[in-house]
Amino acid sequence: MVEKLGDPVGGGVYNVYTGQPAGTATPTAAQLGLEPPRFCAECGRRMIVQVRPDGWRAQCSRHGQVDSSDLETQR
Repeated sequence: MVEKLGDPVGGGVYNVYTGQPAGTATPTAAQLGLEPPRFCAECGRRMIVQVRPDGWRAQCSRHGQVDSSDLETQR
């Protein structure tokens, strides 16, 4: 069973694109939606990221995985 991250993009203690504390600047490519998250929002660890033609999947060793298709249902 795979545990899902709570809110990998909008919530958490860390910026999912830089690994810095939340509230730091987000790179332009990430703002445009061209970059998948690379760091866990909960612990700031680097995630394993697989980019596919239809999206991406990111996995934190501590907090499980999240898929871009999961985020589409939240929009």
